Amino acid sequence: MRLQLAALLPGLALSGALAATGIALGHIGWLQDHGFSALTLAIVLGMLVGNTVYPLVPRLAAASGAGVNVSKQNLLRLGVVLYGLRLTVQDIGHVGIAGVAIDALVLGSTFALACFIGTRWLGLDRKTAMLIGAGSSICGAAAVMAAEPVVKARAEQVTVAVATVVVFGTLAIFLYPALFELNQHWALIPGGANGFGIYAGSTIHEVAQVVAAARSVGPDAANSAVIAKMVRVMMLAPFLVMLSAWLARDDKRHAHTSAATGQAPGKLAVPWFAFGFVAVVLFNSLQWLPASVVAVTTEIDTALLAMAMAALGLSTHIGAIRKAGAKPLLLALILFGWLIVGGALINRWVPALLG
Repeated sequence: MRLQLAALLPGLALSGALAATGIALGHIGWLQDHGFSALTLAIVLGMLVGNTVYPLVPRLAAASGAGVNVSKQNLLRLGVVLYGLRLTVQDIGHVGIAGVAIDALVLGSTFALACFIGTRWLGLDRKTAMLIGAGSSICGAAAVMAAEPVVKARAEQVTVAVATVVVFGTLAIFLYPALFELNQHWALIPGGANGFGIYAGSTIHEVAQVVAAARSVGPDAANSAVIAKMVRVMMLAPFLVMLSAWLARDDKRHAHTSAATGQAPGKLAVPWFAFGFVAVVLFNSLQWLPASVVAVTTEIDTALLAMAMAALGLSTHIGAIRKAGAKPLLLALILFGWLIVGGALINRWVPALLG
């Protein structure tokens, strides 16, 4: 046991140091205002070290490998579970049935477009298309990381997907206040600032980016945007379960081919951590824990997710991202356009249909 712990310590310490640096940088006002979260900064720092110090010091990579793997796998799953402490079932009540329906339609349509356009039109591999779709349709980098164990993606595929979230989510921070001004004249999205907040929360990638964009519009928009975004995040667990079932069914469909090549057909990879996430949301909805305990645990969760991001960055090589080419960015751009235009139409029609 001690030997195992000793083997993990260097990698855990390195991931932890990078995560701590990312969290500290994330508290800088300018970075907060522009939607750069601790998770985004942690993966950037991990990539910097992973592509500079790591290759030059082989002993460091060898000593840290085991701990880095634990950070990006085990700590990630624990971080996703504890993410549930940021949400309650009561959040759904604040946006109503219309808000839930809007989030569900935006999620489903965006992910379906990602899979279809990414694989059929752009010729991307399915895993990359799915990860970009997950990041665009649910909650950015956290969704990409949560989907990684289900689709069994490589580190560079995950990093490419996270990079697209950073690029277009950051662009949304500056674009959405301008869209709000246009909506004041066109009234495409009903409900004034509150309605536009639901639109922002249902279509912008990251939670931090939603907050940054909606605050520029006003407090009413910020409040409704965060609630709509939290409801969208709650859909992560059922999404992962359905994605896992779909992939298992697809593997069964190709079972004859697999048998012919000597490979075993795929099995349902149940994302148990997704059920843990739901359990924590339900428990948090009871409000049994003191607010101070929830606040401290949320900080711990941020640290765990930042460590997972840093470890992912350490495992990612720039050459692999360069090899992916412009197609992932093009897919993310198309999805960004859909989130803006298609999301606006969904936000207009759903409240009208539901009365």
